[in-house]
Amino acid sequence: MPSNLRQLILVTGPARSGKSEWAEHLAKQSGKSVVYVATAKEIPDDAEWQTRIIQHQQRRPTNWKTQLIPVELAAAICKAAPTDCLLVDSLGTWLANLLEQDEVLWEQTLVELLKSLLDATSDVILVSEETGWGVVPAYPIGRTFRDRLGRLTREIGAIATSTYLVTAGFALNLNHLGSPVPKFHPAREETNSTKP
Repeated sequence: MPSNLRQLILVTGPARSGKSEWAEHLAKQSGKSVVYVATAKEIPDDAEWQTRIIQHQQRRPTNWKTQLIPVELAAAICKAAPTDCLLVDSLGTWLANLLEQDEVLWEQTLVELLKSLLDATSDVILVSEETGWGVVPAYPIGRTFRDRLGRLTREIGAIATSTYLVTAGFALNLNHLGSPVPKFHPAREETNSTKP
């Protein structure tokens, strides 16, 4: 992946698929100073959660810098230097930290994040979870999380230089294997449907 061009990479996939490891591999290949942006909040009373955090910490090279950014992700991206490669792990955890935002505030947060990614001078690698392949969640908060994360990854995928789907320990480059889905525009669809 070494290149003079700025990279914006999205790595998405289900739980325990290897997406974080793939993102870490890409960060190592960048040839830049890696800044690991951890979005998880530490929960000392949750031993299993703490174990997950420790596993991630133990995989990181000692020369990587770490930033704990549970909320202000756009600001962290804007501050990164051109010589940096930011590895953000993960978007799902970041979104969960902001889940109490109403729709208006969430829309502002989403626009701010997308703008920061478009304006970034550093490489940015974002890890995200795929949550929409199962049944519809029974509770409103679960549906809100799933829908917001689905839209977030789709919006980032549309501007990313590379998007990878990682599943069962294999990384698939969707830019090479897939075709972008056209955006849905309700007004245009209604206009077209009235034509004879």
